[in-house]
Amino acid sequence: MPRNVTEQLIRLAKVRLVTEQVVQKLRSDARDNRDRILEVAREAFAVEGLDVPMREVARRAEVGVATLYRRFPTKEALLTAAFAEQMAVCIAIVDEGLTVGDPWEGFCLVVEKLLVVHALDRGFARALTSQYPRIFDFADGRDRTMRALLKLMARAKAAGDLRKDVVLEDLVLAMMANEGIRADSPDMRVAASRRFAALMIQSFRARPTPTPLPPAVRLPLFIRG
Repeated sequence: MPRNVTEQLIRLAKVRLVTEQVVQKLRSDARDNRDRILEVAREAFAVEGLDVPMREVARRAEVGVATLYRRFPTKEALLTAAFAEQMAVCIAIVDEGLTVGDPWEGFCLVVEKLLVVHALDRGFARALTSQYPRIFDFADGRDRTMRALLKLMARAKAAGDLRKDVVLEDLVLAMMANEGIRADSPDMRVAASRRFAALMIQSFRARPTPTPLPPAVRLPLFIRG
């Protein structure tokens, strides 16, 4: 093979190698940007709720607004991706509750675990009880969770353990109230949520049987003298 042809082939191989390296670097950067955006969004929504602007998410993630919108064209798309893991956890919780042989125990397990998930993530809690689930894609997951809750409630009522007048909206109301828990640490929020869940469960029971509550948690109280 003539030398000039060999040199051309070598140069072409080098160009291909550099091109592949550049493409891989761009893909890696894109993944890193996406991961960073989602991490920032989860933290912002969990602490401050759903009203954090897209521009602010981009600023905290240290990416351009255009980059953010290329990854997530709408806020609904960002919310869907940010809460996908939490939604999967909720579905797993209600599925677990349905496998419990005792209907009341399954219902109690689900109420306690769901409230803990919501206590740790204000953004997710608000998403489940706001207009957003009617818009973005995890509406299917939310609807599946709600249908499973209805099934759990029907089983517990048929067993005579859940009050006949308890409706799904009562559970949503409990979630909304639970979302308002303010504590100094995640562990304290979880402890407060479990105590609140115990209070709710006792109020839902058809044949109230007072049982010891989980330990109380010191929360910030605003008392005017």
